[in-house]
Amino acid sequence: MQELASRLLLLWGWRRALTALIAGAVSVLAFAPFDFFPVLFLTFPILIWLIDGVGLPEREERFGNSGYVSGFAAAFIIGWSFGFGFFVAGLYWIGTAFLVEAERFALLLPLAVIALPAGLAIFHGLAVMVAWFFWSQGVMRLFAFAAALAGAEWVRGHILTGFPWNLIGYSLTGYLPTMQGAAYIGIYGMTLLALVIFVSPATLGAPDLLPGRRASNRDRFGMPLLGLFLLAALTLNGLQRIAGNTQVGMLPDIVLRIVQPNISQAEKWRIENRSRIFADLVNLSDRATSPGISGISDVTHVIWPETAPPFLLEETPEALAAIAAMLPDGTHLVTGSVRRDLEQGGAGQLFNSLFVLGSGAEITTRYDKLRLVPFGEFLPFQDFLERLGIEQLTRIRGGFTPGADTALLAIPGLPTTLAMICYEAIFGGEIIDPENRPGFLLNVTNDAWFGNTIGPYQHFRQSQLRAVEEGLPLVRAANTGISAIVDPYGRVLDTLPLGSVGVIDTGLPGPLPPTIYGLYGDWIFFGLLLLAGLSGFVGRLLDSKRR
Repeated sequence: MQELASRLLLLWGWRRALTALIAGAVSVLAFAPFDFFPVLFLTFPILIWLIDGVGLPEREERFGNSGYVSGFAAAFIIGWSFGFGFFVAGLYWIGTAFLVEAERFALLLPLAVIALPAGLAIFHGLAVMVAWFFWSQGVMRLFAFAAALAGAEWVRGHILTGFPWNLIGYSLTGYLPTMQGAAYIGIYGMTLLALVIFVSPATLGAPDLLPGRRASNRDRFGMPLLGLFLLAALTLNGLQRIAGNTQVGMLPDIVLRIVQPNISQAEKWRIENRSRIFADLVNLSDRATSPGISGISDVTHVIWPETAPPFLLEETPEALAAIAAMLPDGTHLVTGSVRRDLEQGGAGQLFNSLFVLGSGAEITTRYDKLRLVPFGEFLPFQDFLERLGIEQLTRIRGGFTPGADTALLAIPGLPTTLAMICYEAIFGGEIIDPENRPGFLLNVTNDAWFGNTIGPYQHFRQSQLRAVEEGLPLVRAANTGISAIVDPYGRVLDTLPLGSVGVIDTGLPGPLPPTIYGLYGDWIFFGLLLLAGLSGFVGRLLDSKRR
């Protein structure tokens, strides 16, 4: 390992950038659906050794009087290259959405598969720049790096509209025991913890720390032992958390039917297919699935996915009449649908909404999606880009309008419901008000845009983690994707795989008491981040004194 580290330290120019890019791309194997997190024990030390090379004496000679400026530039390029490889390999699937209507959107494919990863990689580049400013030649540089990149990940999840997809912490969520850490520190705390764990082997290949001082065994092996200890503690805590809770009780008098119709996105909005698609939804809703469930009469709630009917449900009387005929007394339908508000005049504003319909297909409540998908449901600088002939993937003039109401729904016969439409489920720590806690999470989505790629698996994992963070069960209905019922420990009780047609008949697990993360949110992460950052700062000070 020392030989590998020495070779990487001496890399320069495009070779160093290419090595960082490859390391970033390979890191995607740690995430769903692969979940091979041990690969990060190699890729993150490689990144550390590449950064170490920026500060070598021979490099400083090349930098000359502008050493700090050139050093920052070199650090940024390393971080950006790693991030670019990571996001290209991890987000390539977004490009499939631009091929649904290839004749209209194929020319914009580079925007999704190149420009978006290039922009997101800036966060990694800036993080490595900050870390390099506090870089030392001792073990504390690893804490500086972990703090800088974890902080950048938090910013990535919040700035502008935020895009917290595949945060580093998700690498630790492929296994149920390690997933439990999110109940205490959330996904951002898991991100910081993962970084500390996975950079720890970097000291095994460390060169001499300072001129005249060789690295001791403590210098080389202390950090890897700490990393193994943290990983073991995380695993053992998770095993202990779920060991005495092999099953969560179901709430009484609730039978849910989750419907997954598996409608191709290319076919969904064709006028000639509307009747057939709606008929399929109705037929699936009345399907007998087991000896104990004979049809819709034995179900209390039917759940359809995001924008399930391929038309404006509120404005289609024949569809409402069919739903009224379908629903027995006491059974409710929960469905996603596009909604139009004509109060604004003209063509009205369009919303991506969730409706609750009772007897007679009366709409008892609704939720309008708050967080919209950039370039999918709206365009930044909408009017300007539309004048240039650019439109979002949904091809709605003016884009969707974000909702203004709370996502908490009162659905008859169910506990208070926290609704999350599609993309909204990826935002941890922002979906729960501890003072007004719901009884479960409801996620409706349409991942048909992304075909049989890794994207739907990543999306499901992030939804699943929301259940663990908050100690609440998750009900997920996907057009296609992964429909599932998940208990408050993140255990998948039943599921429909990607690309399948079917229904899940299930009860609703009860909630757990509020988790530590549910009570305190990201404040725990901020405390840990401060501690790691101070460790890096102290390391830099001590390094300066030794010089």
